[in-house]
Amino acid sequence: MRDGGSAISAGRKNMRVDAVREFLERHGLGAAYRQFEVSSATVDLAAAAVGCEPGRIAKTLSLLGKDGPLVLVVMGTARLDNRKFKDVFHQKAHFIKAEDVESLVGHPMGGVCPFALPEGVPVYLDASLKNFDPVYPAAGAPNNAVEISLADLERVTGGVWVDVCKAE
Repeated sequence: MRDGGSAISAGRKNMRVDAVREFLERHGLGAAYRQFEVSSATVDLAAAAVGCEPGRIAKTLSLLGKDGPLVLVVMGTARLDNRKFKDVFHQKAHFIKAEDVESLVGHPMGGVCPFALPEGVPVYLDASLKNFDPVYPAAGAPNNAVEISLADLERVTGGVWVDVCKAE
């Protein structure tokens, strides 16, 4: 039974990666995809895998808003500022529980990204990202990333720029 569960989980992961790769191809960014032999599930691991400073990793936070899930892409070393978040979104920040992330935003923990999201999940881009260009968000699995300019990130995600992180 355990092996079957692993196969199903691996199949879902591959489906998500395939969806992200297809999304990137449709937007002319297929060559930007990177896959690693090591984990890139955390900012530090991703920075080591990519070979860049942690701030250049674009971490995607999964939050649950009053209208449903949303994703917020922030600089790798940035931290959410609860006051700023409440001022912008008119609600408290509520992170999605780990066990619910994949069902709500379509990607597993460690691979959450702003690409190939379920219909209606909005993308927000935090001003902290503007410290680096290009940046490296995950690509649907805990061992990959996308090298992408801020202009392309905004273009392909339809992301709305906000300022909700603490200055580090």
